[in-house]
Amino acid sequence: MKLRWLAIAVALAAFSAGPWTFAQVSDQDKNQPKAGEVQNAPAPPPASLPTKDDDQIKHDGTVTDVDAVGNRNVGCTRGMGNWYTVEGQVARGRVYAQQIEAQIKLVNDPVVTEYVNRIGQNLVRNSDAQVPFTIKVIDSDVVNAMALPGGFFYVNSGLILAADEEAEMAGVMAHEIAHVAACHYGREMTRAQLLQLATVPLIFIGGGIGYGAYEASGLAIPMTFLKFSRNFEAQADYLGVQYMYRAGYDPSAFISFFEKIQAMEK
Repeated sequence: MKLRWLAIAVALAAFSAGPWTFAQVSDQDKNQPKAGEVQNAPAPPPASLPTKDDDQIKHDGTVTDVDAVGNRNVGCTRGMGNWYTVEGQVARGRVYAQQIEAQIKLVNDPVVTEYVNRIGQNLVRNSDAQVPFTIKVIDSDVVNAMALPGGFFYVNSGLILAADEEAEMAGVMAHEIAHVAACHYGREMTRAQLLQLATVPLIFIGGGIGYGAYEASGLAIPMTFLKFSRNFEAQADYLGVQYMYRAGYDPSAFISFFEKIQAMEK
């Protein structure tokens, strides 16, 4: 009799525990993601890259270091490649500026001159130039700008009209400012004088023939150095893009405008 009552008690206990166990398992399943949810779940965000403070970033101070613009020398160091001081180039530029202004007509509209000067001075502040700039506008339809040694800078009105946006004109001006910042005039003239010295031995090569060759080479030198070398032009492009970027302009406008000029020349 006792065994029968014990069997009934065990059966009742098992019957009542079944639903409770199933409920516990069901609750646990609710908290588990389904197979489809696991597949479609978004990927975890990538770990953030380590950041460095500005004082922890190393700069080399060369022409490739954009953050060092204004605190680097990009070509004005005196030496075998440059015999001219910055002061000497300023003096030369002042003489050339007087000669040019005696032959051209300047735009005296204060709105135009202030606008061009503001763009130019902003670029100069964000460049490696070691001299102050005097910026004037020439009344000419030719699409051009010209920076003399020492910071005497002229922008043709034709350039202003040809540019579709301010950044395009700023690109041309930045290129010319780079010529001054890198002392290309002094370095180009140094090359010319070195070439002149190299032709002196021709005098001793054979009487009149040697002297004639020397004279011919002397006449050819000014024509050779009327324009900057390709290396200097390439450097002016490179530095000009940096100056544009530092001044807040889109450097791609520099490329698009020169492509436009090439199309006009064709």
